[in-house]
Amino acid sequence: MASKIFIDSDVVIDFFTDREPFANPASEIFELNERGELELYISAVSINNIYYILRKYLDHKKAIQIIEELTEMTQIIGTTRTEIIQALKNDFKDFEDSIQYSTALTIDGVEAIITRNTKDYEKSEIAVFTPENYLKSKGTGS
Repeated sequence: MASKIFIDSDVVIDFFTDREPFANPASEIFELNERGELELYISAVSINNIYYILRKYLDHKKAIQIIEELTEMTQIIGTTRTEIIQALKNDFKDFEDSIQYSTALTIDGVEAIITRNTKDYEKSEIAVFTPENYLKSKGTGS
């Protein structure tokens, strides 16, 4: 059974823009997803942020194509009033990450959150890894 992993938007952007030096670990995460070893989840709230940033690197048409690919590669989790209220109570320094965390909590059996800014998730009850550290923990890292 595939491990359920919540990925933060920074990892998605690293993968799709080939952003160095972060692209290889992000690519390995998506490769594990493609092989069925991971099931990747992302917040619906992240989609517009990902589009906005991708559009800066690429044009609108290419950014939209990537969002389409992303919808096929990941499970997109909605963020409701409940998650926003929970995010307000999480005592996270970064409110966007608090929303991401509250959304990840709704995933039954989620194993980890993968992000490059683990410091923003210090109060997480879910394991939090950088892509590199997650891969190392599974013995598949570069």
